[in-house]
Amino acid sequence: MNHFAEKVSFIWSVADLLRGPYKPPQYGRVILPLTVLRRLDCVLEPTKEKVLEKLAELKAKKIKIANPDLILNRVAKASFHNTSKLDFQKLKGEPDKIAANLTAYIKGFSSQVRDIFEKFNFEPEIARLDENNRLYLVVSKFADIDLHPDRVPNIEMGYIFEELIRRFNEAANETAGDHFTP
Repeated sequence: MNHFAEKVSFIWSVADLLRGPYKPPQYGRVILPLTVLRRLDCVLEPTKEKVLEKLAELKAKKIKIANPDLILNRVAKASFHNTSKLDFQKLKGEPDKIAANLTAYIKGFSSQVRDIFEKFNFEPEIARLDENNRLYLVVSKFADIDLHPDRVPNIEMGYIFEELIRRFNEAANETAGDHFTP
């Protein structure tokens, strides 16, 4: 593993920006979804433009394709894709539209990824962060960490999540072992 503790510490440092609107046991409502989102953003980064080009090509042909997701996933070289022109770096470009843009970015993902964020119930957290002038700061901070699989292998990413969950549960005073994922 390459700098595992540094990555966890960096992600955990975002919690400093949440103080006030959030109590320590609530940090996970923001940190975990954004960690997942940043990882997905990094995974798709190398093929982002190709996916957007293929989407434009499919729309231009005006041929009804039963499931364009399969085609776009193939172009993305993943089991998911994103059709939004936004990414973490571009989200930072419009601070006054960060909430709307982040929501649109998440909605640009294929259905299985959108389902994950629905389960996180992340939209209310976006609104809460925005109301408290924290959303731009938090997104900007996450944009600074590179979670691409070439730099953070899947096993290390799993350990990062495990450690974050452990810290959130410690903040909530949960008993030993409650944080382990099956």
